[in-house]
Amino acid sequence: MRAKILIAEDSAHTRMILKDLLLRSGYDVVGEAENGQEAVEMYDKLKPDIVTLDLAMPLMNGIEALKAIKGKHPKAKVVMAGALGQEMQVIEAMRAGADDFFIKPMQAQRVVEVLEDVL
Repeated sequence: MRAKILIAEDSAHTRMILKDLLLRSGYDVVGEAENGQEAVEMYDKLKPDIVTLDLAMPLMNGIEALKAIKGKHPKAKVVMAGALGQEMQVIEAMRAGADDFFIKPMQAQRVVEVLEDVL
């Protein structure tokens, strides 16, 4: 069975690249959120196997969304996506319960390895 992924990323371009990479790698992208608040709402409805959360998003950033999702769904599998220079936020996210992370610009092999490890 293909793992269901919810992508939360405010950049349409990055979302498209990540979705394409996931589909080509055999995952099922069940939803796409443009901000953290949307990600939390979509998580509740879709119950994906994994959610990828961008650290910097409008309305609710990735760490706030992570805490909201984990607060309602403690077993949720959450992978953070951060840009170079966001090391402190990545550390904060890991302390808040993120399962793993990858750095943007994305390296396809690293993204797939992270998802496989988390699953």
